[in-house]
Amino acid sequence: MLGRTAFSPGLIAAILSIFPVAALAQNDPFGAVSADTAIETGISGQPDSTGQTNNAGDNSGSLEEEYGFDPADEYGDADGADFSLRDPWEGFNRAIFVFNDGADRYVLKPAAVSYRQITPIFMQHGISNFFSNLREVSNTFNSLLQGKLGQAGNDAGRFLINSTVGIVGILDVAQYMGLEEGDGEDFGQTLAVWGVPSGPYLVLPLLGPSTVRDTPARVVDYYTNPITYVDHDPTRYTLRATDIIQDRASLLEAESLLQGDRYVLLRDAYLQRRDFLIVDGEVDVDSEVEAAEAIDEAEVEESSDY
Repeated sequence: MLGRTAFSPGLIAAILSIFPVAALAQNDPFGAVSADTAIETGISGQPDSTGQTNNAGDNSGSLEEEYGFDPADEYGDADGADFSLRDPWEGFNRAIFVFNDGADRYVLKPAAVSYRQITPIFMQHGISNFFSNLREVSNTFNSLLQGKLGQAGNDAGRFLINSTVGIVGILDVAQYMGLEEGDGEDFGQTLAVWGVPSGPYLVLPLLGPSTVRDTPARVVDYYTNPITYVDHDPTRYTLRATDIIQDRASLLEAESLLQGDRYVLLRDAYLQRRDFLIVDGEVDVDSEVEAAEAIDEAEVEESSDY
């Protein structure tokens, strides 16, 4: 069993004092879109005739670069997939969703907004890099379990380089050495690779969207997170709270794309994103072509009947 490492608040403060080094050529990924960027990307960032600010635009490339996927697609119809079939407990899930939404609206979101307003941009980048670097431990562990040796080597290399040369992960030095950040691996994805079915969609109190398969996998993810082994309770709680607020702040802009039934949109986005991560974004082209041909044949037969 790994022992816990003691970190003092003074050490954390000393680490955070290094953040100005990360201020080089960084724009705010969570803030308003500048006028120049709006022209280049088609995002106006200005109130329209209804008085609402339009940040969606016709080109979501910047959001795709920031979040690793296109939020407009994620919150959309997922190519017509009917995710409601994977949500037999919708009544229960909606009740938990209402509770979580209230907690987010009155506690977490105000904290995330305040965090954005009072935290310098370079510190936001440094904090984001710091926690992303810690997640490379879990990424490496799960890549090994899934047999992705190349990805495991990439993730382990990123952790070692960024933890040393990158000043405990504040700077992402590894990307300049050809070690790009992956989409992330967790034990839920590992179970999926091992053939464990996802089971029904499930909304957890405070933790949010999940599935029957992903829920117990969170326990393994908890113990592969280095923060778990920090032996100073106030420091450990502070790190976890900061990680949560940082993640919530990174979603503030994407949240503006949510329109309509928030429960359905977030459910479909979560399930679609999980399916994407499990297959590493790879699409079986032959299956897609066969499905398209089958649809075309069915349409031809239907039209011939008339």
